[in-house]
Amino acid sequence: MLFFGGDYNPEQWPEEVWTEDVALMRQAGVNIATVGVFAWSDLEPEPGRYEFDWLDRVLDLLHEGGIKVALATPTASPPPWFTLAHPEALPVTADGIRLSHGSRDTYCVSSPAYRAAARAVAGRLAERYAHHPALAMWHVHNEYGTDCRCDVTAAAFRLWLQKKHGDLGTLNEAWTTSFWSQRYSEWAQIAPPRATQYMPNPAHVLDFRRFLSDELLDGFIEQRDLLRAANPAVPVTTNFVQGGWVSVDHARWAEEVDVVAVDHYPDDAGPGAEEQTAFAADLARGWGGGSWLLMETGPNLIYTRGRMHAKEPGRLTRHSLGYVARGSSGAMYFQWRQPRGGAELFHSALVPHAGPDTPVFREAVALGRTLRTLSPKAADAPPPTASVAVTWDAPSWWALQGPGLPAADIDYLAAVRQAHRALYRAKLQADFVFPGVSTALGDYRMIVVPQLYLVSDEAAAAFRDYVAAGGTLVVTYLSGIAEPDTRIRLGGYPGAFREILGVRVVEWHPQAPGTVITLDDGLAGAAASAGLAASSGSAASSGSAASAGLAASSGSAASSGSAASAGLIAERWIERVETAGAATISRYVDGPMAGAPAITRNRYGAGSAWYVSAGLTDDSLQALLRQVAAEAGAEPVLPGLPSEVEAVRRGDLLFLFNHGDQPAAVDRVTLPPGGVRIRSADGVEGPPVGRG
Repeated sequence: MLFFGGDYNPEQWPEEVWTEDVALMRQAGVNIATVGVFAWSDLEPEPGRYEFDWLDRVLDLLHEGGIKVALATPTASPPPWFTLAHPEALPVTADGIRLSHGSRDTYCVSSPAYRAAARAVAGRLAERYAHHPALAMWHVHNEYGTDCRCDVTAAAFRLWLQKKHGDLGTLNEAWTTSFWSQRYSEWAQIAPPRATQYMPNPAHVLDFRRFLSDELLDGFIEQRDLLRAANPAVPVTTNFVQGGWVSVDHARWAEEVDVVAVDHYPDDAGPGAEEQTAFAADLARGWGGGSWLLMETGPNLIYTRGRMHAKEPGRLTRHSLGYVARGSSGAMYFQWRQPRGGAELFHSALVPHAGPDTPVFREAVALGRTLRTLSPKAADAPPPTASVAVTWDAPSWWALQGPGLPAADIDYLAAVRQAHRALYRAKLQADFVFPGVSTALGDYRMIVVPQLYLVSDEAAAAFRDYVAAGGTLVVTYLSGIAEPDTRIRLGGYPGAFREILGVRVVEWHPQAPGTVITLDDGLAGAAASAGLAASSGSAASSGSAASAGLAASSGSAASSGSAASAGLIAERWIERVETAGAATISRYVDGPMAGAPAITRNRYGAGSAWYVSAGLTDDSLQALLRQVAAEAGAEPVLPGLPSEVEAVRRGDLLFLFNHGDQPAAVDRVTLPPGGVRIRSADGVEGPPVGRG
């Protein structure tokens, strides 16, 4: 069964609305509701006094309506009485400010009082509802990621450090504490990273974020184990949330949940929303080993910086089916009914303030029908398979947010998104691999390694074995620079990858915004020498980029348009590269690196390893990766697609998405503007879905 539903907050509404809600859910085809996420103060209005009668009625009503429940533990939002009784459990910022009650996430996960209260309410829920016929899964907490720097956290941090490093000598060596006279002689001298005079120690900062991930995970596991003990047959999960502020290593957490569940809210109202949907779904599928669930997304709004953008007709459907095509076990939303008050009173919802007679609800009804029709095939279909992959490593992201870096605009997430986006636009289905968690790299024909800053010896050996066995590796700048404790690998960058890349980087040259450096057009020559034709188009812009060569930049529209047509361009980042066995594919033509290699390829064993020393534009990276993929034998899901059309294969199902505003013809099928078509291997075709 494909799940369809979302967060339901009946405690915010009078009871007469509940009956209407269930009737509307049945009309829309909703088959699951997440209940109780923020209901702690309604479930336990006073310490130790529980009021479950209202929740009994809600679960019974949903069950009578044929709707399953993902029952949440409400521990992301402690009630006012808890804060008043335990002010020491409020989080403390890096500036030493203890935050006040009045929002969600007002807790310190290291607080014994908080952990005890969380276990208590989770345990009572388990006792009462573990065998309720509506219960489909447990939803622990909400979007783990809250940071605290209090003294209780400091004590927990020191215990974590002792377990990791063993003794102070090892810690001092790993943290390079001889720098700036920071050598520790007693564990009590170590505190969480707090506001200080100048730059903090990057190893200290990174270890604290790793500690937070483990400490939050311990809190989850405490609740999970209580729920499992009550009924081992009911799966337990929590909803992963992505963000630079989130100190959670989801690739590691995935081993501790029964279902990888992900919240995803695109932040681009343009075509980037579809690209971000593909990125988030592919990443979640990697965390889940192929299986995952979209737990939250906005049904009718896209949240851009400072704006709420209403989704155009059909976009809810395309995004939802995009997640399903990429392996999700359904589509769920925040939230069912838009609230009348509270901090998120204008948050996206399936039933908005205007009620069910609205475009979003009508589209939800149609989507529910589509998912019911699709469910028998999709629910049992294997996840999508890919011949190319991209690396992901949360600690590398955290390290590249640290102090003392050579440029202020280094952005790990943007780099990984760009690599995935280039593959997406080249119509190549992609997976993710996690070298910081597992050295298993699979049998992909090509792996792209964007800004993998931290690389262990074991991971480096796995990459060497992968290339030697015939794999193709594409490594970008800022990869392989440091060991996992942030100590730099000596002898020249890119450190861990020097041997397989056959290069040595001796200088970084971050460029001021707007600076343009020209590269020669070596890509066409490399394609000719490999017997490859220049790629012909999937994206409209990619054709000009491929014919003009490579361009490097921050991804701005200016640099990927007129500038790219003038030649090969670099912006933001260039390097002094010395070859040590690698062939030079493209050189810098002017600027401080004139004549030096910019892009190289090295034959290593039976495979090849490419190095990209400049920040390529979207068009240029797409052209490069398409060519390298073709050389490696990786092919698009469906060749010859129009630029606006996306194809995803999940088992025997082929999903075709038209993200454009004009009809598109694909393999004797006409997709309406903004429409979706789903085809199966037995020749059965579903009707066009979406706006027509």
